[in-house]
Amino acid sequence: MARLSTHVLDTSRGKPAAGMTVRLYRDGALLATTETNSDGRTTEPLLAGDTIPTGTYELIFSVGAYFGSSPFLEDVVVRFRIADPAGNYHVPLLISPFGYTTYRGS
Repeated sequence: MARLSTHVLDTSRGKPAAGMTVRLYRDGALLATTETNSDGRTTEPLLAGDTIPTGTYELIFSVGAYFGSSPFLEDVVVRFRIADPAGNYHVPLLISPFGYTTYRGS
């Protein structure tokens, strides 16, 4: 089964980032809005099925709202491409109030 999933880890607190709003866009169109659970993951994959549409996607993580009054980051936008419609795409975010990193996970 093909899917797109994410999770968020709060590196400043050393724990999953629970309660962070995550929005998924494809070609500028909003596909989903969800919130991370107590494990820092979305309850369901953002996309799932026999195949998922190829194209350019954006995950927008509401970091400023999560940290309350983040002095630096407001939203973190991760733009990526899905090229394999049967692929498993996992896009984790490691976050602090002052920086972040992401990668294609498994």
